[in-house]
Amino acid sequence: MLELYRTVRRSNSAEIVIKKSRFIGHVLPVESEDEALQFIERIKKEHWSANHNCSAYVVGDKDQFQKASDDGEPSGTAGKPMLEVIKRQQLKNVCVVVTRYFGGIMLGAGGLIRAYTDATVEGLASAEPMYRALHQEVRVSIDYTWLGKVENELRNRAMWMDETEFTDKVTLVCLPLYAERERFAAWMTDLTQGQGEIVMGEARYVEHEQDPTAVEP
Repeated sequence: MLELYRTVRRSNSAEIVIKKSRFIGHVLPVESEDEALQFIERIKKEHWSANHNCSAYVVGDKDQFQKASDDGEPSGTAGKPMLEVIKRQQLKNVCVVVTRYFGGIMLGAGGLIRAYTDATVEGLASAEPMYRALHQEVRVSIDYTWLGKVENELRNRAMWMDETEFTDKVTLVCLPLYAERERFAAWMTDLTQGQGEIVMGEARYVEHEQDPTAVEP
């Protein structure tokens, strides 16, 4: 699993009009190439009367699945510039389809490249690009007498947290970055003088507006 990558938060679309032609940029976060292909087919069915439904996607931990389609537009004027936008924004697991309803005015090759580029940019912006970082769930069970001190230290560290559980003991569900999991567990052991029970949970992705690895803890 990737420890950090940039993708989009949700499916969305945005429309621009250039010389009476409508360009609608549809975007979907995807987990596989099959999911991207299904999305492309769905948009084509929904916009069956459109002149073109051009597409591009980047899928895989190492961007191993990449494809662009001009769908009848002059070669290199639609799919390729759309793909370049995705790559330039360093996005993974994203599929974009730009639907064009021709307005009767020819745009020329340069105009088409700009139009499909702009429609892709607008579509991606509407889908809210963000980071997904892999975090490790670390469950720390302590006596209530330790709660104030531990919570204060966690706040100072700006630690990402899940809900706290209150039973005969307090269980703090901490979410350090995956790469920091062992260091965090050792720090917590020292902080509680070995009296805290520390259990590693699942690794899971957390969404971030900014790169969390670039933020000082």
